[in-house]
Amino acid sequence: MSEAPPPVGFVDTRRVRRNFSRAAAGYDDVAVLQREIGSRMLERLDYVKIEPQRVLDLGCGTGASLTALATRYPKAQVIGADFSEAMLGAARGQRSQLHWLLPFMRKRQASLLAADAQALPFKSGSVDLLWSNLMLHWLDDPLPVLREMQRTLCVGGLLMFSTLGPDTLKELRASFTDGEVHTQRFADMHDYGDMLLECGFSDPVMDAEVLTVTYSTFDDLLRDLRQGGASCAMMARRRGLAGRSAWQAAREAYEKRRHDGRLPATFEVVYGHAWKALPKTAADGRAIVRFDPKQRLR
Repeated sequence: MSEAPPPVGFVDTRRVRRNFSRAAAGYDDVAVLQREIGSRMLERLDYVKIEPQRVLDLGCGTGASLTALATRYPKAQVIGADFSEAMLGAARGQRSQLHWLLPFMRKRQASLLAADAQALPFKSGSVDLLWSNLMLHWLDDPLPVLREMQRTLCVGGLLMFSTLGPDTLKELRASFTDGEVHTQRFADMHDYGDMLLECGFSDPVMDAEVLTVTYSTFDDLLRDLRQGGASCAMMARRRGLAGRSAWQAAREAYEKRRHDGRLPATFEVVYGHAWKALPKTAADGRAIVRFDPKQRLR
């Protein structure tokens, strides 16, 4: 049975923004998983025939995917958008350094802008490929953002995204017995598929895989989550510091999972892609019937 998506009002959006802003300067030092998932998403584009004129990386962070997208689609305008000015600042710094080392990369420079995913500053039907790596699970409600993605895409445009599923950080959750919330709550793959259909996307394809990252110590895991902006931002989280006994109990419980000298951390990675098809109904709700004069009625 799939886990229900988190109810609206359960994610502290201001906390999410604050976490990523604080993490921006050192984000790339710990974003190994994010880069790996981005690389796997790029491999999936090998099987998609599309020649986009405009590509939008929504939730681009420090811009890890922008150069690869610009290289794959050299004729396209590539745009990176994120809600964190600090992350965009780090992206500009990284690209400035790269352009100094590799001057030819200036020709493939992507534009960067700060944007709210629920109100994108683009005309309807103005984006051919909308790319989003590990953003949706930080939203209080993905549905309005998926609707905005669908609006922004042109007919025949492609949405490709990754997010995290319910088994993510299951070891960490199980190690705490204090009744407090210590991780995000993640929606099931099938819920995302249902949301895509509800938003009017066509032919959604969903799949998932489990990646395991190992750590030397419990504190190394917590440090990576914090430095990567991935600390818990649920409304129900404990607002003050947890007691020393609670942390010690969690550390000891997690230690029992050690295998071959390492502590495992599970990440359930959900991938999805879908197309924007021709609308079936008009704005007033009337059905749209299309007639192809090349076909004869029998």
